[in-house]
Amino acid sequence: MKTIIRILLLLALTLNVSAQIPKHEVRAVWLTTIGGIDWPRSHSAYQQKQELTAILDQLQQANINTVFFQTRVRASTVFPCAEEPWDVCLTGIPGQSPGYDPLQFCIDECHKRGMQLHAWIVTIPVGKWNTNGCKLIRQKYPSLIRKIGDEGYMDPEKPQTGDYLARFCAEVTRRYDIDGIHLDYIRYPETWKLKVSRQQGRQNITDIVRKINHSVKALKPWVMLSCSPIGKYDDLARYKSSGWNANTTVCQDAQGWLRSGLMDALFPMMYFQGNNFYPFAVDWKQHSYGRIVAPGLAVYMLHPREKNWVLDVITREMNVLRELGMGYTFFRSKFFTDNTKGIYTFTKDFNLYPALLPPMKWFNKTAPSSARALTVKRGMSSDFLSWSGARDNSGANYLIYNVYASERFPVDISDARNLIATRYMNQSISIPHKGRLLHYAITATDRYGNESAPTFSSHHAGKPSRPLDFRELIMGHSLKKYK
Repeated sequence: MKTIIRILLLLALTLNVSAQIPKHEVRAVWLTTIGGIDWPRSHSAYQQKQELTAILDQLQQANINTVFFQTRVRASTVFPCAEEPWDVCLTGIPGQSPGYDPLQFCIDECHKRGMQLHAWIVTIPVGKWNTNGCKLIRQKYPSLIRKIGDEGYMDPEKPQTGDYLARFCAEVTRRYDIDGIHLDYIRYPETWKLKVSRQQGRQNITDIVRKINHSVKALKPWVMLSCSPIGKYDDLARYKSSGWNANTTVCQDAQGWLRSGLMDALFPMMYFQGNNFYPFAVDWKQHSYGRIVAPGLAVYMLHPREKNWVLDVITREMNVLRELGMGYTFFRSKFFTDNTKGIYTFTKDFNLYPALLPPMKWFNKTAPSSARALTVKRGMSSDFLSWSGARDNSGANYLIYNVYASERFPVDISDARNLIATRYMNQSISIPHKGRLLHYAITATDRYGNESAPTFSSHHAGKPSRPLDFRELIMGHSLKKYK
């Protein structure tokens, strides 16, 4: 443990660390709707759609592959829900419909761009005591909400809290083609005067998680269940959490949820630097139990009105997380797309190529069958690819496809540089070739992320040249490489 921490601290102090770009990596962003602080900036439905697609375009260009879209805000929603009212962010009027379904719109737009969409559900807080959502729940379930100051919270010690949240998450899962349910604030409030033991408190929160897990997985077991725990799980032998951690302070046994299979992934809020970051990142990695952990990074801290961190704080953390094979998550979207301190520019170079999410093999390991045929029709400026015959073996609802291209045959599908389209929904695509003779490979991927063996195009004769950089192919000039 000491050796690992020493190595990582050395890496963190090195400006020019460059890990090989991986084929599988979580690259996520929290897209916040509360108060419209990330989205929406307008109350016009047309303008909201334009704003959201512009944000998603930027994320796609930086090869972000996962969007956490804040769906339940504070006992209010950005989709039509029988239990809770529309959130005020959409129209400026609490409870008023915007005239369209923002969650469905965001799902469709993310999937068009090869990105996953996870419904971000704020669980325990229900907002100010007299806001619409809080009042409605108090009227329906009078004993379920506790008041702390002027805020309302669902009571973790009431079994009905888990029942309510499980029904809510089941409704979202049943109605929408989401890729994940992402739970936020699934813990005791820090202001809660705990009267039960810490062990009992952890059991209360775990019971809620278990109910949500069972409700979601019974409907669509491929939907990834995750949460954003406090950034430090607990005190370490050499590094203390300074009284603020998940397991002891707020009764959030997040590592236990991975171990027991109640969670598929964690996105801990590691909004720290130095010794408050690196040893605790190693701890999350060592207790991931083969599942996904992609720490949240505080890109908002780069802003002068926040902590005014230098860019190197975040970029070094990204390098170390890549070395650890963990991925990363940005909080929050606007600070990233606004290119605060150059973080967007850096990330575009850091993520030169797309990446797939790690497969959830703990649920299903059976890969789809390969496509039976891949045909390539050569055009003046593009190759037109079409394929068919892949078969899903997972019981999920459809397959998606990955497209690889190279000047070498056979195409090496383990090399991220050859990955040119991910999570593609159709069975045909047009690829600009700029006069080059390209070889192609297609793989089918199920909803768990299991990838089939490749189906190759017939190769052209001739001596192969260097590996293809698809962005250079499109842009027509050499790209600056991240070093």
